[in-house]
Amino acid sequence: QVQLVESGGGLVQAGGSLRLSCAASGLTNSISRYNWAWFRQAPGKEREFVAAIRWTGGHTYYRDSVKGRFTISRDNAKNTVYLQMDSLQPDDTAAYYCAADQGGILSTVRDLNTYDWWGQGTQVTVTS
Repeated sequence: QVQLVESGGGLVQAGGSLRLSCAASGLTNSISRYNWAWFRQAPGKEREFVAAIRWTGGHTYYRDSVKGRFTISRDNAKNTVYLQMDSLQPDDTAAYYCAADQGGILSTVRDLNTYDWWGQGTQVTVTS
């Protein structure tokens, strides 16, 4: 049974940083063989794409509003995917979810319907 467990959320002032972690278990292959993403959902809004890392070549993708501030990465030995978030802004306040896709090189990594497994989420609150 695949489990994704997020951690690292919290309350931070604008301009601060947080690092989210997504610990994976139950996968049949190394995490390097999956596409990974972070999505977020604020109250009353739809879940939106934040960042992704593709298994082929480790290419990364970001929504425009977080480019240059957020960094997605993975540690294969620890079966963990990270989202480093710097220069946080109040608009970044949301529940953050990690997701994994076993679909391969043709997957549309920005589409939430691509993903096979999801974590339960971790709350990030940024105060002004």
